[in-house]
Amino acid sequence: MIREATPADVPAIHTMIRELADYEKALHEAKATEEQLRDALFGERPAAYAHIAVSDEDGEVVGFALWFLNFSTWRGVHGVYLEDLYVRPERRGGGHGKALLAALARICVERGYGRLEWSVLDWNAPSIAFYESLGARPQDGWTVYRLTDASLERLGGA
Repeated sequence: MIREATPADVPAIHTMIRELADYEKALHEAKATEEQLRDALFGERPAAYAHIAVSDEDGEVVGFALWFLNFSTWRGVHGVYLEDLYVRPERRGGGHGKALLAALARICVERGYGRLEWSVLDWNAPSIAFYESLGARPQDGWTVYRLTDASLERLGGA
C-alpha cells in the first residue's frame, strides 16, 4: 500500500534517510533533523512531499519516496524530481519501490507534468538495473554539479 506521508511518519522517514545515507557511504553527510523534515514536508510552505510504502502484511512502514517539483523551460511544465527512494533491505523485492515510483508517475500523468527524474550513484548496480527494468534511461551527456559549504558561501557572499 502506498499513501501520502503524514506528520506522524516523520520519525520513520528520518530513520530511513539515515539508513539510505549509510548505504550510500555518506552517513556523515546526513544532517537533517526530524524538525527540519517536518517543516519541509508539512510547514506553512512545504518544500517537498513524501509518499510511504506500508506492508500489507503487518502495516509497517517499509519505504518512502521524497520528492519536489521542478520546472522544464523547454516543455513549459512542471516535473517531479525524486530526491530519495528507499525500501528497507529486508523488504526489497516485494514491489514497494515499483509501487512508489508508479504513484509518482501517476501524479505526473494526472497533473500534466512532463518528467519524473532522479539521480543514482554510478556504482549502485542493483538500483540502476531496477530503474532500467521500468523503462528509465540515463541522461548521457549531462553531469550534475553542486555547490555546498564553503564554495556556496564564497559565491553567495560575492
